[in-house]
Amino acid sequence: MADEFDYCVIGSGPGGYVSAIRAAQLGMKTAIIEREALGGICLNWGCIPTKALLRTSEIAHLLHRLEEFGLAADKPRIDLEKIVKRSRAVAAQLSNGVKFLMKKHKITVLEGTATLEGKGKISVAKDGKRSAIAAKTIVIATGARARELPSLKADGERVWTYRHAMVPGAMPKSLLVIGSGAIGIEFASFYHTLGAEVTVVEMLDRILPVEDAEISAFAQKSFEKQGMTILTGASIEAIASSPKGVEASIKGKDAKLRQLNVDHAIVAIGIVGNVENLGLETLRVKVEKTHIVVDQWGRTGVPGLYALGDVTGPPWLAHKAMHEGVIVAEHAAGAADLHPMNVANIPGCTYSAPQIASVGLTEEKAKAAGHKVKVGRFPFIGNGKAIALGEAEGFVKTVFDEATGELLGAHMIGAEVTELIQGFTIAKTLEATETELMQTIFPHPTLSEMMHESVLAAYGRPLHI
Repeated sequence: MADEFDYCVIGSGPGGYVSAIRAAQLGMKTAIIEREALGGICLNWGCIPTKALLRTSEIAHLLHRLEEFGLAADKPRIDLEKIVKRSRAVAAQLSNGVKFLMKKHKITVLEGTATLEGKGKISVAKDGKRSAIAAKTIVIATGARARELPSLKADGERVWTYRHAMVPGAMPKSLLVIGSGAIGIEFASFYHTLGAEVTVVEMLDRILPVEDAEISAFAQKSFEKQGMTILTGASIEAIASSPKGVEASIKGKDAKLRQLNVDHAIVAIGIVGNVENLGLETLRVKVEKTHIVVDQWGRTGVPGLYALGDVTGPPWLAHKAMHEGVIVAEHAAGAADLHPMNVANIPGCTYSAPQIASVGLTEEKAKAAGHKVKVGRFPFIGNGKAIALGEAEGFVKTVFDEATGELLGAHMIGAEVTELIQGFTIAKTLEATETELMQTIFPHPTLSEMMHESVLAAYGRPLHI
């Protein structure tokens, strides 16, 4: 006889475990199924361990600038084994934290691989054995994995995905990063700061293509100033790996070919949804371009079957999945006063050096949507705290609708902007206009003052430039 639950989640990444917790809080008997480690890719092989690695590179960056701050340390060295060990320990700590949360909320954790066997029915396979689960509501939160180049399969030796890049056996002297989205740029920044010669290849005409064009241009200049090679409007014409390294033939904007030989290559050209072998065909769940099609509440079209997170498509962000997890659980419970996801209010962050963060429309997209805009910019060099920190590179940009004063978008590049962006995210959620933002008092001296100045600048009233 099958174990019966009110709510069962397949996948324990940020969206999955949050959805399970919210369901349990709403009084539903809840289970979660995980085939690997609790916390999914984000906690174990993505968001969290990469930030641990990037923290190391931040410290390494400061070590090379000690003289500026009146300090000295003789011959600082890199211990790659300890760097990786710390990153893995951070991931393990948080995975154990999810285990504690499951226990706290009395959520049944089932280890194994889940397959949909029909409406409200799941089988869980582990070590050659199968068990049956029945649930009134089933949620698919299986996430996604790195997209691979057909001509270059990741082998974990010379060709890496993000997962391989987090546990390198040795520090590469040279590295090719294919793709300049957040994942590619973060790894490029990490390895370059630790001493690798890094080349980034991007097919589109600018790096970080989802960001505002001014931010992308500033980021490229900053990375190139640090010593990275950035090739935009470029394509990989041929590529091959061998025990000695990776050899690539790259066509640039000028249509000329250049040969590049590197120790390793990281493929960061996007992700594909984990939709295989779930039994989706059994229930005729609609899948487009490897992602499950859902409505604003996460419904798949099959009664009682929801999906959320990366498996449902972009933006592929852990915080988006978490919010969806709450929406799905509350919708399944029949909660009142529900609000669907507003994609315009989802912030995006890239933890490179310098950091990049944004929310809402870029200037270009705001104009394309028919808005007549007012745009404000404020540089880090005009901020006392930034100068005191020795981090005077960057700027904050805000985009407003001229007619209504609505904050359409905010874009930042520089130190700690991934922490600052939430101020503008709250403002967008509250539908604040320039008036409320101007009247808000920002503490001094802080980096956040640049947010205020950027708003003032949009209306010709900046105080410190």
